[in-house]
Amino acid sequence: MKKLVATAPRVAALVEYQDVPVAASEVKIRVRYGAPKHGTEVVDFRAASPFIDEQFDADWQLFTARDANASRGIEFGKFQLGNMVVGDIIQCGADVTEYREGDSVCCYGPLAETVIVNAVNNYKLRKMPEGASWKNAVCYDPAQFAMSGVRDANVRVGDFVVVIGLGAIGQIAVQLAKKAGASIVIGVDPIGHRCEIARRHGADVCLNPIGTDVGLEIKKLTGKQGADVIIETSGHEDALQSALRGLAYGGTISYVAFAKPFTNLNFGREAHFNNAKIVFSRACSEPNPDYPRWSRKRIEETCWELLMNGYLNCDDLIDPVVPFSESPESYMKFVDKQPELSIKMGVTF
Repeated sequence: MKKLVATAPRVAALVEYQDVPVAASEVKIRVRYGAPKHGTEVVDFRAASPFIDEQFDADWQLFTARDANASRGIEFGKFQLGNMVVGDIIQCGADVTEYREGDSVCCYGPLAETVIVNAVNNYKLRKMPEGASWKNAVCYDPAQFAMSGVRDANVRVGDFVVVIGLGAIGQIAVQLAKKAGASIVIGVDPIGHRCEIARRHGADVCLNPIGTDVGLEIKKLTGKQGADVIIETSGHEDALQSALRGLAYGGTISYVAFAKPFTNLNFGREAHFNNAKIVFSRACSEPNPDYPRWSRKRIEETCWELLMNGYLNCDDLIDPVVPFSESPESYMKFVDKQPELSIKMGVTF
């Protein structure tokens, strides 16, 4: 059997592996579909993370597949690539009662032919309803961060909302904001294809930040008032500056991006004059700002429901879809070297 790993910085390859025996609390899944994570995962793939010697990610540590070569840190040659998988259970441990062989499920996991996960009291292992979209399912992770960004910004009916950065998180945030009753939703991204998708799913206007005074255009589009809410998912320094410029007085910037260090950000005139509020939104930080009513578990359960019942539509976000045999070359192209060509790459097995 094979799995996709990083064998060196910015080098992906398929390598052979052998599964360990399935423990009493675990199930083995034969993977049919999957998707990598285009944000934080690729930073580690490039060996550019400031946390390269620390544990990778809470979800990865707890819910990645277990195999004979499983690694707890970023160790090239063992660093598995991938974020979400959909497949069928082919073996259940003795203590597993909620699942049976043949169940179609979705979970966190690497791009590998099989994935072994805990199946006892693991609410991150989700049963797929009959006829549900696998493309929606593999957007389970970005949907959580989009939803928390919208909730933390307190988007309300009639608000003027801007979403900066139209990757997977930003695209889902556009849908959620529009469905929450925003009177105008403005998308900001330099990639025309992403803007087209955002307009199909709720964005009233899209702005190209290259050569555009985005803050000024936001003011023009909102009758000189500015945006009530700006959701920033891009992580670019000039994007936050534009958000401060385009914000309405007393408005909120929901900062979802995991940004690099800024060197030339001005918190002077416009930040003060617009009385900007910045909230740093992260779905997996506990306690949640609305704790105890809202927790990470509730966010996940709500997102899964919205993805499975069709309230959210992520089909356009999964492109291209490539066969597993071509995943190393495709990962290096669409996720690392030319990310503008893909919002979220899908993989079929």
